Amino acid sequence: MADTMADMWETVPRLLGASRYLVLATADAEGRPWATPVFFAALDENRLFWVSSPGSRHSRNIAVRPEVAVTVFDSHAPVGGAEALYLEATAGPADDPGAAVAALNARLPEGGELADDDLAPSGSLVAYRADVRAHFVLIRGGDARFDNVTDARLRVARPGE
Repeated sequence: MADTMADMWETVPRLLGASRYLVLATADAEGRPWATPVFFAALDENRLFWVSSPGSRHSRNIAVRPEVAVTVFDSHAPVGGAEALYLEATAGPADDPGAAVAALNARLPEGGELADDDLAPSGSLVAYRADVRAHFVLIRGGDARFDNVTDARLRVARPGE
């Protein structure tokens, strides 16, 4: 089972590196949910960055309730062939906007990079970060390695943690 768990963890960095968008789930002060796709970059498996307007619904939600859920998946995968990550995290403005912009720019096409003046206070965007505290991977129903008939989520951790 240890090899299976290590294989399951391998999904985390691979999908974070291959995916360009995540689905960010937030809730407002009253608990009303909201989900939105955002372009992102991963600094590593535990820190994700994106930029958004501080006035957007998800940014306003983060300001009052920083606990978020994140899903990362390949939307082009054939039915029955999907892989997905489910992350529990705490989000807020990036403590190092420069690192966030550098990570995002490494994923953007030439000529489309973010500039310092795109970010507040001179620009309209804020660099955000999600600090991941739990990682889960999709286990498809009928996976021979597990005793599951329907799709399930399995909490995983980096080997040795």
